[in-house]
Amino acid sequence: MKYVGYYNGEIGPLETMKIPMLDRAVYFGDGCYDATTFAHNHIFATKDHLDRFYNSCRMLEIPFDMSREELTAELQKCIDANDEDHGMLYWQCSRGTYFRGHNFPPENVKPNLMIFTVPCELIPMDATFKLISMEDTRFLHCNIKTLNLIPSVIAYQRCIEKGCQETVFHRGERVTECAHSNILIIKNGVLCTPPRDNLILPGITLKHLLELAQKNGIPTLEEPFTMEDLRNADEVIVSSSGGLCIRADALDGKPIGCKDYATLKKLQDAYTEFYDKDTNY
Repeated sequence: MKYVGYYNGEIGPLETMKIPMLDRAVYFGDGCYDATTFAHNHIFATKDHLDRFYNSCRMLEIPFDMSREELTAELQKCIDANDEDHGMLYWQCSRGTYFRGHNFPPENVKPNLMIFTVPCELIPMDATFKLISMEDTRFLHCNIKTLNLIPSVIAYQRCIEKGCQETVFHRGERVTECAHSNILIIKNGVLCTPPRDNLILPGITLKHLLELAQKNGIPTLEEPFTMEDLRNADEVIVSSSGGLCIRADALDGKPIGCKDYATLKKLQDAYTEFYDKDTNY
């Protein structure tokens, strides 16, 4: 199979899998998720993604009691069932299956686990993104990887309609993140990122970029920066699980960045090496 689905232990073709109408993910989006890529039959950055997933469950008070080892084994089953060498691995946990009510279901109702794998190639490092900007009107728990993504869906649709690849969110002048990516800038040789507080998702790729920068002699700075800082940056980087370190060259129809290729290339090369090593163990 190229498209593999999984629900509470059952595996089959993704397009034929079904979930109950009373799964709380259906009517409340009551759950959390995580996603990464796989290559050569190996999950990329397993520990980092599991850390974030279990933290999201904790913050949402979802009693997901499957151990890390058990969950990893279930994820691996879905990768093993996929015929592709490289793809996207997605999993989510909902609070369970029960009649609709805003209160949590009874304690005997167990969380549901859904997984799927689909073919997917990483965005090439030499790609460039064009961006638009939009006021960030989301809630104040963006650090939890919840299933409630309607604002991001709308924001991403707006950028696609304008022939762009991402939407930059900002609260007033403060830049937060993108519709489904993190955003970083390089200024005067320093890799800068918004602080990993409750206004942004603590991206695993973002975490890796900061670590790789420090290992390769590139100074880092985690503090708020503005839309004006973004417009005046030497380089603008969009990062996600599917696009590890992608240069952006336009914002709202005007040129940005593209002034420090040497530092950008050093980061891109370091990440390529790191990714290949992690998925070829």
